[in-house]
Amino acid sequence: MATSSTRQRKLARAKLDRQLARQAERERRKRQIRAVAAGVTTLAVAVLGGMWIGGVFNKKPETPPAASDCTWNPQNVSGNANLKDVGTPKTTGISSAGTSVMTVTLNTGTIGITLDRASAKCGSESLAYLAGASFYNDTKCHEVTNGENGQYALRCGDPSGTGNGGAAYTWVPENVAPKAEPSASASPSAPATPRYPRGTVALQPGLTGSQFLIFYKDSPAPDLDYSIVGYVTTGFDVLDKIAAAGTVDNGSGAKTKPKDDVTIQTLSVVDSAEPSAAPSTEPSTQPSPSAKPSS
Repeated sequence: MATSSTRQRKLARAKLDRQLARQAERERRKRQIRAVAAGVTTLAVAVLGGMWIGGVFNKKPETPPAASDCTWNPQNVSGNANLKDVGTPKTTGISSAGTSVMTVTLNTGTIGITLDRASAKCGSESLAYLAGASFYNDTKCHEVTNGENGQYALRCGDPSGTGNGGAAYTWVPENVAPKAEPSASASPSAPATPRYPRGTVALQPGLTGSQFLIFYKDSPAPDLDYSIVGYVTTGFDVLDKIAAAGTVDNGSGAKTKPKDDVTIQTLSVVDSAEPSAAPSTEPSTQPSPSAKPSS
């Protein structure tokens, strides 16, 4: 029969064995953790080393492509023989500040125009592009409207002379003249503010990239949505003479063709640092390039 001291020794031995087993388990776990950590470190070093060798850290961050300032939509030349393919203007880096001076030299005189890039950068860019390509040189202005649809304007920019042609691209309209809203407080006898005051230069970008209108008289034109691109500063007398000369049948039954040929000899567009570089010969009631008429 085991004595009391023998049982005590057995209990102490069992306790010691349990302590040693727990200690051994802790050491085994520590070794596993160290092994895993070493493996992760080795893998990270290998990956980073491979990236360094591959020159990843030497590459500069890629610059995202610049968004297009203007989107030009090429038209089907084969579907319209009156269109002329002259390419398209640039799409990025287009100035949207300041003004440009457009000089239209006609066989009847010269008209000076200030283009407003801040309000119509795409229209201004299109005119500058076509002017640089000599697109307008030696072309005839094909239409003078005398109140038709409420407009009084000289239209140019279609080398075919049909009114259905021009540069073979279009773009989204910009700076469209707002429609006049009737006011209950306005006097019935008070004249309405025209959508297109005398001297306004406008485009129809949904039709063609090149046709432009110069309004020689205040025009309400309530149903004609043009993009205003600038204003005449000099040459109102030239416009008046063209309008006064009258019109003849355009070959399609409409009396809109200028009676006397109006030919653009040259057309140029030059950036201007001074918005008022070309003073207007009109009275102060006419629109100026630095202050567009309100609608």
